[in-house]
Amino acid sequence: PRIDSTNSYLMARVQNDAPSGCVCFAEEQTAGKGRRGRQWISPQGKNIYGSFLWRFDNATQLNGLSLAVGVGVIRVLQQYGISNVGLKWPNDIYSDGKKLGGILIEVTSHNDGSASAVVGVGLNLHLPVNVEGITQAYTDLKQVAPHVTLQRNHVIAQLLNALLPITATFKQHGLNAYLDEWRSYDCLVDKQVTLFVGSQQLQGRVQGIDENGLLRLQREDGTIQTFASGEVSFSA
Repeated sequence: PRIDSTNSYLMARVQNDAPSGCVCFAEEQTAGKGRRGRQWISPQGKNIYGSFLWRFDNATQLNGLSLAVGVGVIRVLQQYGISNVGLKWPNDIYSDGKKLGGILIEVTSHNDGSASAVVGVGLNLHLPVNVEGITQAYTDLKQVAPHVTLQRNHVIAQLLNALLPITATFKQHGLNAYLDEWRSYDCLVDKQVTLFVGSQQLQGRVQGIDENGLLRLQREDGTIQTFASGEVSFSA
């Protein structure tokens, strides 16, 4: 019913040899995690907050996993007839320029070379207007699809049905199996953006992602640079 963070809960259980497929969902998070150390605001009983654990032979097998998980989330929403959604690199679910959900993958490497990944998914179902602590434009499925009836437990079941198989087979299929589909959902392509990498701010036009899932940014001089991580905001 109430927990600090579903990701933190499973990360702690990685050390206790918890097996692949362990899942934790919560009604409320008091210290929900977003990317880059941000808090994921998690009011009680309003949305989906959940994580699952999967173990890999080595950390290189995880390259691009967050992009594949994003594809899985979009597939689930499409099952409900919700098509006005997209993906914002590297791991946000967006609709009409507003954040609908997000993915956070935390990885633990082990002495034997193996790695454990905790995959966290947050999806807004019913968020009030002007939630304290949220500093970016956001939306929820009630606004995105007002005529679609969504039961949280059913959506959670569909998410697990989609995301667990993607993760379980990712080391065999890799990102390449999801690239074309991810690109079809890309809501940044050809947009003028500001990319924040550490203390740097870089302006440019997004040219999609490359075969490794890196962001391709065209600078003012026409050159294209690729980035493995960073925070993207839409330029005015």
